[in-house]
Formats: sequence, structure tokens, C-alpha cells
Amino acid sequence: MRVTGMLRRAVVPLALAGMLMLAGAALGRIYADDLLLRLVAGAAAGSVGAGVAMRRLPSWSVAPISALLLGGYLTLAMHLAAGASGLTAETARDALTNGIPRLLTAMIPVGSKPDTVVIAVAAVWIAGLAATEVAVRSGRVLLGCVPPMGVYAGALYVVGPNSPAATGLTLGFAALVVAALATSAGIAAGTPPAVRARAAGGAIVSLLLLVGVIAAAGPWIGDHVTATPVDPRRYVQPPRVDSLDESPLNRISGWALDPRQRLLEYLPGDGAAVPAPGPAAPSATPPKKTTGPKEKPPAQRPLRLRLAVLSDYDGVTWKVGGLYRNAGRVLPAPDVPAGTGLTETEQRITITGLTGRLLPAVPTPTRITGARVAYDAASGTLIRPEGLTEGLSYTAVSQVEKPDLNQLPFADVPSGDAVIRYLTVGAGAPEQVQRLADHLTEGSGAPYDRAVAIETFLAEHYRYVADAPSGHAYPNLRHFLFGRRDLGGQKGTTEQFAAAYAVLARLSGLPARVVVGFHAPAAGGAVTAGDALAWPEVYFNELGWVAFDPMPKTDEVRPVEEDFTPPTPSPPPSQSEPPVVTPSGSASAPVGIAAPAGRSGPSAVLVASGTSSGLLLVLAGAACTVAALRGAQRRRRLTAGDPGQRITGAWLEFTDALRLAGRPVPAHLSATEAVRHAAVPPRPPQRTGLLRRAVPDGTALPEGTPESAALQQGTPEGAAHQRGTPEGAAVPGATGDALPLPALDALVDAVNTAGFAPEAADAGQADRAAAQVIAYSAALRERRSWWRRIWWSVRPGPLRWNR
Repeated sequence: MRVTGMLRRAVVPLALAGMLMLAGAALGRIYADDLLLRLVAGAAAGSVGAGVAMRRLPSWSVAPISALLLGGYLTLAMHLAAGASGLTAETARDALTNGIPRLLTAMIPVGSKPDTVVIAVAAVWIAGLAATEVAVRSGRVLLGCVPPMGVYAGALYVVGPNSPAATGLTLGFAALVVAALATSAGIAAGTPPAVRARAAGGAIVSLLLLVGVIAAAGPWIGDHVTATPVDPRRYVQPPRVDSLDESPLNRISGWALDPRQRLLEYLPGDGAAVPAPGPAAPSATPPKKTTGPKEKPPAQRPLRLRLAVLSDYDGVTWKVGGLYRNAGRVLPAPDVPAGTGLTETEQRITITGLTGRLLPAVPTPTRITGARVAYDAASGTLIRPEGLTEGLSYTAVSQVEKPDLNQLPFADVPSGDAVIRYLTVGAGAPEQVQRLADHLTEGSGAPYDRAVAIETFLAEHYRYVADAPSGHAYPNLRHFLFGRRDLGGQKGTTEQFAAAYAVLARLSGLPARVVVGFHAPAAGGAVTAGDALAWPEVYFNELGWVAFDPMPKTDEVRPVEEDFTPPTPSPPPSQSEPPVVTPSGSASAPVGIAAPAGRSGPSAVLVASGTSSGLLLVLAGAACTVAALRGAQRRRRLTAGDPGQRITGAWLEFTDALRLAGRPVPAHLSATEAVRHAAVPPRPPQRTGLLRRAVPDGTALPEGTPESAALQQGTPEGAAHQRGTPEGAAVPGATGDALPLPALDALVDAVNTAGFAPEAADAGQADRAAAQVIAYSAALRERRSWWRRIWWSVRPGPLRWNR
């Protein structure tokens, strides 16, 4: 009997420890290894065992003793998680301070590191101590099961939709709760029979009531529970990067200014070296002198280290557009297409001069040791959130994809929402570029033929120069593709070649992206700034991403005009050209139909006068009609409907005013950003220093650049850069003698209220917004010349812009 009693008393502590271990097992499903499960099992056994051992001590002494034991166990757990790098005071402090955000922003599978295991271990230890105190010392077993239940629920919440349902673990957890409760009831078996009968009856009634509640509420709860759990990671901001790391393509021209600068040291591991990718087979004849990056024999050809993958283009900048998650040593394995083989390679990289946060590696890395990293799984781009420092050394293991290039001529490309990101170009693509894309792919049905056509055209018609200015926005690409050679056109760095290829490919229906990286010696050595380059990649079904090389192979490049002449507007006739003189000395007259000799009917002067007067009356009537319709439109927008509709009308009046002033509001801007956009116009032209003619992005062109020279000389290339307001024209927010424009704070507040809390919008807000927009529009109109003010009032555009 004594042994039986001891066994019964041991069931409750064992059940509590088992519940906590099951919580660790539930959380461990998203970890890359089993270290977390082992640490949680130790914390569960240690905390429950310590609680049982101290059950006869005074209750006030349990907390400090358990705290000392918890501190010691946390130190051991972080030491084991730190691995070969060792545990330092700074690492421990960082793990304790940032454990929760690091766990919620970690890449899945989560690596077992001090900052990703410390919170789970501490929570299990504290829950085990509290459960033991309540269930063992106080004898309240059901209440003592609450802390393990809380830890288990928290584990399921952290896992979210990132792992299958833990049905087996949940049933096991429930079984342990039932065992603990049943054992606690058995311990009281020595009580009088009447008490035992009363307790048994109450238990049966309670069980029946519980089953009834479950049967009644179960279907309703099942209908209201979503199939996919909420992922708490969406509430935590992942690591962010600055503009240079978001678009390292802009850094290539800067690196080219100091090509000898040492950026990093590359040392290959035991894996095979990876040659530079490219679909084209080596030429059978020796190449002539090249103007592009220096070519080497295949045996000595350098491999490529990938720094960043740029997938998004808005017409101005190629960007990574990544969502970085803190990652452990193990990174998610890439999705390998069916027609692609894999080769694993290892490399050790030491940073010597590279700055920023981006970490270079042979694509695609699957394991990183020696540095804490964050990873964008969509592009395979790595960053170090703390930034790169000189002397940083890390080891990367990569899986290099080797597509079967023999399948390329027959491969297709995907389409639809899955690759829309890689087919999208920014709004306002120049017509010349679109025509070039159509010209290059005309008659090329297969995707690979289109890709090779673009690659060949760029390689045969454009020159590589290391000192070309940076830029890959539409104006820069237009100048690179069609600009005059004597003004800097038709030559550039790998930045322009890769960006132009990707834009032409996307306009041709090919999913494309730009990659930035470095050439590295296959045998290992220093990587300098002169080794930086960019290259385009196209995605093919069953093969994955395939790199292309649009760089020129020889100095013998043909002018673009020999194979493609972009359409240009006909220039106006020169005022200096003398009129053609007829033999009789009079200017030549246009050929016409001879007038009859008779003078019957009204004279030509009278007919012309009547026609002119009638035309003027028609125009005046049309102008009055347009002005009346616009006035009615304004009154309807600002006075009719509920407050939300009136606020919307005030916003439309504001955007119409800016469009009339030549400063349309981009569709993607918020209300606050739109007002800021209206307040920062292009600066007025000046005669010296900078050429201040308007360009699409509102910036000024320095004198001496190809673009400024083209503008000054009035060439077609320069004319292509002229946009926006004419010289001397008034613009919204312009500085000078004009008074400041009225404020729009009430309009912004009203728009934000109507957009995010429509029920909170009131008539007062609508009235204030209407008053501000009327004052702003009037002030904007007064800044313009007299004839522009007249055109402002009678222009019919606002009647159809927002319909």
C-alpha cells in the first residue's frame, strides 16, 4: 500500500513535466534541429523536480531558490545553443533583451541560437515551478494544470500556420491532464464511504454536463474557427535596409571609380568551383579584343558571388523588395525545377572593405556559420542586420543549380499571377523602348529565341565603359539605347546593360530580374571593386533562372541606327531657310483651284469675316458651357451627399487643381504624401550652374553631362528629356515673389478620417476641407499667366478625369 501511494503521488508531477515537454515538442516542429526539445525537456524535469524536492520547505524560500536554479539552467541552455562561437556576456544580454522579437521574426526553420531558445526555456521553467506549487504543495491539481496549458497554447500560437495540426500532441496533452485528475481523486480513496459516494456522483453529473456542452457548442465553434491559424509574425516588423542595400545596382558606378579597392577575400571549400553562369556555349574561334569585362579561358574563368537579386522595377529603380526574416545556421532549401541539377559548394568569405548589410555568397546559400543573418526566401538575398564590419568572416554552404541548357530552345516561360512580379515594368515606359522590344522579338516565337535576340542586339550595338554615369531609370535607359554616341549614348556599365536587358525582356513577355554580384577567382583570392557587375536572368519552366550575358564581346559594335531607327517627331522648319523664289521674283504660292472670273455672290472678305465670327461665337459658347458645367461639378462635389462623399469631392477638386497646374498626383501616394508632392515642385530654370529644364523626375541635370548637352543643342535625344512645366511657368508651391499657398491640413485630416474611419467623418470636417481646397485652387490659379488662368477655367479635362 505504501508503494502504491508513492506511485500515485508521483503521477501528478510526472504528468505536469510531460505536459511541458509536449509544449516543447509542439514548438520544436518549426526548429531546424532537436536542441530546443532537449532544452525544454530538461527545464520541465528540473523545475518540477525542484518543486517536489522543496515542497516541505517554507513557501517563501521556494522563489529565490528556484530563481537561482533558473539562472543557472538558462546559462547552460544559451551556452549549448551558442555552439562553437561560445557564450559571451554581450550575447547573453542581447538574447535576454531581444528574445521575443527574434523568435517572431526568425526564418522557418528556426535555428537554435541563444536568442531563439531562451524565452521558451524560461517560460517552461516558470510554468513548471508554478504548476508544482499549486498541484503538489496545495493539492489543487486542476488549477495546477493551467500553467502547462498556457505554455502549450502559446507554443501552438507561435507555430501558427507554419506546421501541420498537432492533433497527436494535443490528445496526449489531454490524456496527461485526465491521468493527473484521476490520480488525485484516487488519493482520496481513504475517506468515508458517504463522502466518496457524494464525490463520485458529483463527478458523474459534471462529466455529463461537460459532454452536453461539448455536443451542443462543438458544431457552432467548428463553423466559426478558421482553417488557417493566425501567424503572429505578421505583427512584428522584420529587419529593414537602406536605399543602397535595397538597390545596390546604383553602387556599380561608384565601385568603378576605385577598381583597386579590396572588398572581400574569397576562399573556396571542399566543394567544386562554380563557373560563371550563362546560356551561351564558348565560341569555337578566339574572340577579338573585348571592351567588356575581361574574358578568361574556361579553366580560369571566375565564379560569381551573388550580392542581391533585384525583382521589382518602378521605372526609376530596380529594388530587392524583400521580406527579411532572422535566420539560423540552416536556411530554407531552394525549390529546384525538374530539369535542374544541384552541386553543393562551400566557401569562406572575409569582409575587408565592403560596406552596407548585404552578404555575398555563391547562389543559393543553404547554411551560414560565423554571422547572424536575415534571409529573404523569395530572392535568396542575405543581410546582416547589424551591418558589415571589417574582418567579419563567415562560411557559406550553397546549392548551385545547373540547368540543362540543351532544353532551353524548347523551354517555355510561366505566366499569370505567380510571375507577375517579374513581368511588371513601371508606368510610363518610353514608346521607343517598347518599339525596340517589339522589333527584336518580331518573328521569334520561342521564349529562348526572344531572350537570345535581346542579348545579341545589346552585345553587338553598345559599348562597355567603366566610367559611365550611374542610372537605370527610363530617361537613363532611353539615353543608353538611343542617345547619340558623341553625347554619351549607346555606352554604359553592366548596370545599364543588365537593366536594359531586363526591361526589354519584360516588355517581350519574359519573366526577368537583375542580379548584382562580383567576379571571384575560382582558386580563391581578393575580390575588388572592379570585380563588381550586374547580369540579367530569365525564368524558364522546368529549368529555373538562367543567366544571360548581354555584354559586348568585341570592339566592333555597330551603330543602333543600322538595324533599328526609333521614331522621332518631325523637327519644325528652320526659320533661317529662305523662301523659294520663282523666276518672276515673287514667292511661290501653293497650288490651288482657279477662281471663277465672275464676281457674282458675296466677296471673299465677307465670307471670311462671317466664318471667323461664327467660329468665335461657337468657341465662346463652348467655353461658357464648360465653365458652367465645371461650376456645377464643384458645387455637387462639395455640397451634395453625406460628409464622406463631400470629403471625397474635395479631394477630387484638389487633384484636379494639381493636374491643371501640371503636377498630377501619382495614384500610389497617400493624402499626406500627395500634399508633400504638391509642395515640392521642380525648381525654376537658371542660366548657370545647373541646367534647370524639367525632366520626368523633377531633378536638375548638371552642365557638361550628355543629357544637358542634348537639351542645350535641341537634339531629339535632348527633346526626349523635356517634360513638365515650360520655362517661367508658374508651378504649385513655387518660390519667388508669390505668397505661400494656403494650408491643406484640414483636407488631409478629413481624407484620412473618411478612408480609415468613415463613420467618424462629420459635416464640419467636410466644410473645412471644402474651404481649404477652394482657397488652394484659387491661389494656384492666380500664380499663372493671364491666358493660362483663362484656360484653367474653361479646360474640359476635369469633367472626365475622375469619371
